[in-house]
Amino acid sequence: MSGIIGKKVGMTSIFSADGRNVACTLIEAGPCVVTQVKNVETDGYSAVQLGFGERKEKNTPKPLIGHFKKAGTTPKHKVVEFRDFRVEFEGQVNLGATVKSEEVFVEGDFVDAIGTSKGKGFQGVVKRHGFGGVGGQTHGQHNRQRHPGSIGACSWPSRVFKGMRMAGRTGGDRVKVINLRVLKIYPEKNLLLVSGSVPGPKNSYVILEK
Repeated sequence: MSGIIGKKVGMTSIFSADGRNVACTLIEAGPCVVTQVKNVETDGYSAVQLGFGERKEKNTPKPLIGHFKKAGTTPKHKVVEFRDFRVEFEGQVNLGATVKSEEVFVEGDFVDAIGTSKGKGFQGVVKRHGFGGVGGQTHGQHNRQRHPGSIGACSWPSRVFKGMRMAGRTGGDRVKVINLRVLKIYPEKNLLLVSGSVPGPKNSYVILEK
């Protein structure tokens, strides 16, 4: 597995060769800096740690400042570890090396996008779980169109089962969307155009895996 860190710019749409209007997402992918290289001998597994996004040194913990100085780079805002980096990148993942999007992906590749979904706050069961609501006002129903309905039995089990779908905080979860096609690469601007939607708001960090 190989990948890169990016930032979601926003959504747009393009026309495909057969005339279809395809919704797509523009991502600022890289360039990322290799901040640590792990191997089986010292760490028990092989992995590459990448850093992306500038961060002020005064807002960076001192241990991280030393960590980034060891790699010969400035403090980074987002650090992600990629296990089992592809074999063809063995010579390019030295400490302090720069990884660009065009070195990892080519047009037509399928990628998985990982991000944090938008937080919705406290929501009811209709929005949170897709409940249909009570429907028509019959059998004495009044002002209960979006209520959950019955949540348990009476004398037995005299409690509500764990895992019952109820209202609560929605969003803000780690979400992975798989098999998004890379439609276009703009290497001069470090931009990727992928099909479909990517979790998270604009300017949020996104992890792209191949």
